[in-house]
Amino acid sequence: MLPLQDPNAFADEEDSDLVRENKKVVPEPVDFSYIERDVILYNLGIGSTEKELKWTYEGDEDFQALPTYGVVPMFSSMSSLPLDWLPNFNPAKLLHGEQFLSIKSPIPTSGDLVSEARFLDVLDKEKAASVTIIIETRDKSSGKVIFENQSTLFVRGAGGFGGKKTGRDRGAASATNEPPPRKPDAVVEEKTSTSQAALYRLSGDSNPLHIMPEFAAIGGFDQPILHGLCFMGIAGKHVLKTFGSYKDIKVRFGGVVYPGETLVTKMWKEGSKVIFITSVKERDSIALANAAVTLVDPSTKAKL
Repeated sequence: MLPLQDPNAFADEEDSDLVRENKKVVPEPVDFSYIERDVILYNLGIGSTEKELKWTYEGDEDFQALPTYGVVPMFSSMSSLPLDWLPNFNPAKLLHGEQFLSIKSPIPTSGDLVSEARFLDVLDKEKAASVTIIIETRDKSSGKVIFENQSTLFVRGAGGFGGKKTGRDRGAASATNEPPPRKPDAVVEEKTSTSQAALYRLSGDSNPLHIMPEFAAIGGFDQPILHGLCFMGIAGKHVLKTFGSYKDIKVRFGGVVYPGETLVTKMWKEGSKVIFITSVKERDSIALANAAVTLVDPSTKAKL
């Protein structure tokens, strides 16, 4: 039996009865198939250009998916774990708090994958719930793990169910990643396109919050906002181009980004880690914090 198929894989004696029962839910695996065109669409969606042929032309000898493509296959499987068992659950009050992606194997540029999702940790924050879902994505034919995602969702108004209030140490997935007290080793700026969200949504996240002004207004925004996983991908591209390949990336979403704004990623290399912060230049506001990658080759120096 695979770990995610064991109903008791994530049992915790500190959990309330409500959480304990829902942690036992084992949804059916969800298939995900993609072709080279989908990889190009994603790479374009996080700002790759026509000059970067290894990311935008399938005929390039080094054609590849950017590493954060690993967040795309998880979407359909996350919906297999409903949250309506939480007290006073309202999907309009759900926020994406943190994301961790581990790249376990080289990313195919096309393929047939299968993803499985489980509740990893559920915390009672009294006025809210913090829910971490783990999603494992495998190659359908070989069974080899390609990606592991851990998505932490913050659900306002859904607390008060008892049990744990603080989560366990999950290594790189829960690290605080505080920048060291020195100037960054590298800084990259990139202006997003006003069409960035309209393009990125074609990779699977079709939430109208990112395209419909009327829907964005209901959420309290002046205009549609950029997907958090889109600006995570842009920042991940900044780190990749500066320090090279990495095997995992973790971010905390600190604020909104509007399509057309400029993202500034400040990076500090600390051993095998690159800690980074991404902010919006026009409003001097934090977009990503507590963020870091683990480099494949820790000896890599910044390409400035």
